[in-house]
Amino acid sequence: MNKGARSVCVREVQKTLKESAKTLIEAKAREYGIGGFESRHDCTITPGGGLIIYQGMKDHTADSVKSLEGFDRAWVEEAATLSQKSLELLRPTIRKPGSELWFSWNPRLATDPVDQMFRGPMQPTDSIVVKANWNDNPWFPKPLEIERTDCLANEPDKYEHIWEGGYQKVYEGAYYADGLSLAEREGRITQVHWDHLYQMRCYWDIGGTSRKSDATAIWVVQFVGDQIKVLNYYEAIGQEFADHAHWLRENGYERAVQYLPHDGGTHDTVYRITPHAFLRGAGFDVKTMPNIGTGAALQRVGAVRRVLGKCWFNESTTEAGRLALAWYHARKDEHRNVDLGPEHDWSSHAADGFGAMAIDYLARGVEKSKRGPLKRNLKGIV
Repeated sequence: MNKGARSVCVREVQKTLKESAKTLIEAKAREYGIGGFESRHDCTITPGGGLIIYQGMKDHTADSVKSLEGFDRAWVEEAATLSQKSLELLRPTIRKPGSELWFSWNPRLATDPVDQMFRGPMQPTDSIVVKANWNDNPWFPKPLEIERTDCLANEPDKYEHIWEGGYQKVYEGAYYADGLSLAEREGRITQVHWDHLYQMRCYWDIGGTSRKSDATAIWVVQFVGDQIKVLNYYEAIGQEFADHAHWLRENGYERAVQYLPHDGGTHDTVYRITPHAFLRGAGFDVKTMPNIGTGAALQRVGAVRRVLGKCWFNESTTEAGRLALAWYHARKDEHRNVDLGPEHDWSSHAADGFGAMAIDYLARGVEKSKRGPLKRNLKGIV
């Protein structure tokens, strides 16, 4: 008899065996009449003296993960939630001759580490990537077909992610999901051109210059009558201000006014010069926006909701930013169903920059209304 394989079933977080695939694996072995499986309290014995254990990667360190050396295979279940740290620990550990790493997941975000590894521009050598969908299942049951068609009819924004393997575009309870869906239905996510008669404006959310710092985000817009033309979106992590300035010049935005958040006048953690001073020294017209005080995040949310119906997005250059806006959501107290304010995650930087734009746009409307009616005389309008 062939010697049984040693396997580990992995999740990012697994606090108890109830959260593992142990019950499923053992039930399928019984269903298909596969002998030699024996359930133990913390593992599964397989034919030929093999072994399956079940672990959460989040609890592992560089030292503890060495316990998995010598295993023949690892199956990462729900791999979309696997962190970059866990991936970097696992890959060099399951490396004995003939060993295999299996990943199964429903795609969530293009930025998830597993998607970056297998669906990015450079796949690992000797990797095999298979997309398996509902229409690949010859035994797809009628109840699921009813569920699928109902989802297509009633929740079209979620359909691609749930049924077709598309990335998740909308988070449950996202602040701007409905407004962005309306923009798409109304044809306001399209080809939007730069109007050279109007001022170009760049609204920033400032990150840092280390690899682990927050992202820097920039929205490029024009206010044209009652329209907000959203022309471009930029995001970078760990880049110096010179790199951001290069992107602005490369795309023809050197004459755009740069609107920095209120902390644009404070020093970066690496460089002594402030963002405001750097950009001004580089020849840009720079304005630092005032601190809007307590509850700034929710003030930005309210402002964006008010102006989103005026926004026209250039489809090809704002996709990453729109995905962030569609994901931006409230942090919930699940027990009391209380909104604890915006969740700070990968989408926050794009949302904060866009919120700054919305607040500035609305403030300009207030300023305009304070000017009073136009005065007329016999020579015309003055």
